[in-house]
Amino acid sequence: AVFGFDSEEEAVRLANDSEYGLAAGVWSQDIDRIMRVSRRLESGQVFVNNWAGMDQTVPFGGVKQSGNGRDKSHHSLEEYSELKTVWLSLTPAP
Repeated sequence: AVFGFDSEEEAVRLANDSEYGLAAGVWSQDIDRIMRVSRRLESGQVFVNNWAGMDQTVPFGGVKQSGNGRDKSHHSLEEYSELKTVWLSLTPAP
């Protein structure tokens, strides 16, 4: 879903206001904001300036009602951890 927001705080609140948490997306050129918001988002992975990252060596899974544990990679053995993947593209979208 796409929502309008007036502040970073409101954007994070809207994104986290769900019982699900598989993935989130952040679009920005401000690396400090990207890292700050990514840490606060309650999701198993965060896509930054893209929406297509997948790799068998990177853990995949969600938080809240979006999954239990992680698939793929050696992290699938760490089912009791809350991991987060942040996909970051430093080049502007075409």
